Amino acid sequence: MNEHFIPSHGGYKDLLTFQKSEIVYDATVKFCAVYFDRRDRTIDQMVQAARSGKQNIVEASMASGTSKEMEVKLTNVARASLEELLTDYRDFLRTRGLEEWPKDHPYVKRLQELNRTPGADYETFRRAVEHADPAIRANAIMGLIKVTSYLLGRQIQRLEQDFIKEGGLRERMTRVRLASRSGRRSP
Repeated sequence: MNEHFIPSHGGYKDLLTFQKSEIVYDATVKFCAVYFDRRDRTIDQMVQAARSGKQNIVEASMASGTSKEMEVKLTNVARASLEELLTDYRDFLRTRGLEEWPKDHPYVKRLQELNRTPGADYETFRRAVEHADPAIRANAIMGLIKVTSYLLGRQIQRLEQDFIKEGGLRERMTRVRLASRSGRRSP
């Protein structure tokens, strides 16, 4: 009998949250290079927040096999990092007298359409996230951050439901051990 209690894990590249966060990271690196002096500490803060959002999704995915608690915590850290980044973009707009788009803005609607594009990647959003107008560029990236944050919230809810249904590592270990002792396969 070959029972395993560590489930498959690490498929982060297939997660929509990872895909969107990668676009946010790439767009942020390029945004900072254009709109900030290279010695400005804001660059480090924004790029690090974008990187943390992306990397914590990766780390959560890899930890998921042995620690559901760590997976939830790291997924929430990713979300918190992106919220920090969103605030940086809001600061950018506010300090330059530029406005954040309201939910009913025509460009917001267009971004929503693009976000529903199957297999959307950086190229899908390039015109918006590399636009010459800083307000359009910042708002487009902010839209991507908002979508990613929303998806991370849904992902956290799903992780909670999965934990309630399946339990954690210790419970899986116990089920496999008990099934092994009784000579049957565990569910």
